[in-house]
Amino acid sequence: MSETADARPVHLVTPDEQPQPAIDLDAAEGAATDLLRALGADLDAPGVRDTPRRMATAYAELLTPAPFRATTFPAEGYDELVVVRAIPFHSLCEHHLLPFHGVAHIAYLPGERILGLSKFARVVEYFARGLQVQERLTVQIADWLEAELEPKGVGVLLEAEHLCMSLRGVQKFGAKTVTSALRGLVRDDPRTREEFLTLTKRSEA
Repeated sequence: MSETADARPVHLVTPDEQPQPAIDLDAAEGAATDLLRALGADLDAPGVRDTPRRMATAYAELLTPAPFRATTFPAEGYDELVVVRAIPFHSLCEHHLLPFHGVAHIAYLPGERILGLSKFARVVEYFARGLQVQERLTVQIADWLEAELEPKGVGVLLEAEHLCMSLRGVQKFGAKTVTSALRGLVRDDPRTREEFLTLTKRSEA
């Protein structure tokens, strides 16, 4: 969607309206050095010598959400579901600091405003950048859409594979966790809820 004179840009902030804490890369590199040494890594090996710095930089990227301007537009009478399916995402499990990754499906019944389609991926990415659990991530996305758009209904469904389950513990590669957050008519109206679930149940389709 292109921006028009009716567009109303909104700056996305953190959920508690507070700025993100600064990341100390030097301290993170030192901590990564200590961790690798404690795990028995040879920090003098050519391929490992620069690993603490790379680790610090990688985690800083994964934990830093990128603010953006969310632009809304008049709904102009549109009152059917808007569905954006299979938005790829990745995040860090706060329990083991291992990634989980998958796709997000989002739907909403517009009120007076609609959201630029690219912004759905932006909001998923924003909340995924941090130490997370899938359940909270699902709710945060739904909360944001409900607050910003004041829609008649919202549905968010996440499907993800958790490497803390695939690579350790039970080691069940390919197992998917599905979470959902339904609000308004998407939750309370059986036909709307069924439409949402039908349109999002197969990300491969």
